[in-house]
Amino acid sequence: MSRTKPNIIITGTPGVGKTCLCESLVGSTDLQHLSINRIAKERDCHDGWDNEMRSWIIDEDKLLDAIEDEIKAGGCLIDWHACDLFPESWIDMVVVLRSDTSILYDRLKARNYSEKKLQENMDAEIMEVLLSEAREAFEEQMVVELWSNGMEDIEGNVGRIEAWIESWKGQQGRGGREEAGEV
Repeated sequence: MSRTKPNIIITGTPGVGKTCLCESLVGSTDLQHLSINRIAKERDCHDGWDNEMRSWIIDEDKLLDAIEDEIKAGGCLIDWHACDLFPESWIDMVVVLRSDTSILYDRLKARNYSEKKLQENMDAEIMEVLLSEAREAFEEQMVVELWSNGMEDIEGNVGRIEAWIESWKGQQGRGGREEAGEV
């Protein structure tokens, strides 16, 4: 079954604005927001709660089984801090959001993250861990790095992704999974 709507992963270090971007895109596109943290909790795709890191311990196999039909149907914005578990055949674009570390630090501090969790996430952003994972897991043309330091960036990112979606739909109408162009 060929999809008529693309699947886009919105990934990045916690605090870079993944959920904000997804919610903005849901309001302006016909895509649905799949918050992996919410799905893991609601559909029991976890092995419990990690008190130290204050997060769910995701069972990736259960998660993929739980969302497979939705993703294969298309039209999903997949919001999570990792992307390399998703089969490339399910995904059309991977957006890796980045943030200036001083801005990110303030955002994470406002969430009352433990010092360990805060430092782990800051290190991940500084070392470009999620960008590297995306580039290793997906074809180069599928991965785009966008900055998300404030509302102006979010608005610009929404516009760029909307344009990419329209280009992707046009390519599908011409019968192929060709590249939909630059974001």
